Amino acid sequence: MRNYPVITDRKIRLALVGCGRISANHFGAMEQHADRVEIVDVCDVDPVALDKAVKRTAANGHSSLTEMLKTSTADIVVLATPSGLHPQQSVEIAESGRHVMTEKPMATRWHDGLRMVKACDDAGVRMFVVKQNRRNATLQLLKRAVEQKRFGRIYMVNINVFWTRPQEYYDSAKWRGTWEYDGGAFMNQASHYVDLLDWLIGPIESIQAYTATLERDIQVEDSGVLSIRWRSGALGSMNVTMLTYPKNLEGSITILGEKGTVRIGGVAVNEIQHWEFAEKLPEDDKIEAANYETTSVYGFGHPLYYDNVIKVMRGEAEPETDGREGLKSLETLIAAYLAARDGKRIALPLDY
Repeated sequence: MRNYPVITDRKIRLALVGCGRISANHFGAMEQHADRVEIVDVCDVDPVALDKAVKRTAANGHSSLTEMLKTSTADIVVLATPSGLHPQQSVEIAESGRHVMTEKPMATRWHDGLRMVKACDDAGVRMFVVKQNRRNATLQLLKRAVEQKRFGRIYMVNINVFWTRPQEYYDSAKWRGTWEYDGGAFMNQASHYVDLLDWLIGPIESIQAYTATLERDIQVEDSGVLSIRWRSGALGSMNVTMLTYPKNLEGSITILGEKGTVRIGGVAVNEIQHWEFAEKLPEDDKIEAANYETTSVYGFGHPLYYDNVIKVMRGEAEPETDGREGLKSLETLIAAYLAARDGKRIALPLDY
């Protein structure tokens, strides 16, 4: 097991690349942990977005990652750029001797994900992949119930992501809706839900899929369905569309087991709608308290995710989602796209 240097005598220095839509969640999380981290650099090719980020953070502004790395004092560089840019940027950051934190999905191609992990290994730096939804209170309770084997044998799992993304969303940037830089409804918008398939239920045996571009003028899918068999024998499905009328309707997961039934719904798995087990435990009384109102499909997990990263850097914790953990959902996504493209069942793992 590799030993990484720890930082205990000063604040952890962060740089952020990509000051667009999701950067506000990162800045907000960094600000909540201002006692332990400081933002030293921000970078974006868009001067308007960069200026806004500089004003918010008082960090040094850069229009080029390469130029930023020449002078930055950052310990970790956070990538909130288009997904297809993550691989090469991660390699460049790792080779500069800095740790990498990348937004989801870590890459849009399987071999790129493997390349990113190898680059960090070779450079002796850490890779963190942002999976902030895992930290949502509702999903933490569900994870605990699965680990405690309260369901007994899990029979069936269903995930729905019924959201809407208008054409203007895709038109807002040239990279959106492209295979190379973005990926479709599964890879981009619903990737945190794809992550639940392995994280909650366990290793996947095989996947079958249909995807379709039914309405939006984009390269990638705006809708799709998956059928999943886990190695445990459990069966499941995942239904995703970005065409829900007139607004986001549901982000949900339902688990049916031998001794338990749970459904977590709402717009973004923020409401425990059914929680029933053969054996009642004291923590079941906390169920209603875990529900939360949300106006954001991103949830409220970024500050909690950063807390783990900070503790890892200080030698106080193990990473919850490192590069190898990030590869699990990327592998599921690639298997789904291969199944849809070739019209056949795809078995996992992809590489032996």
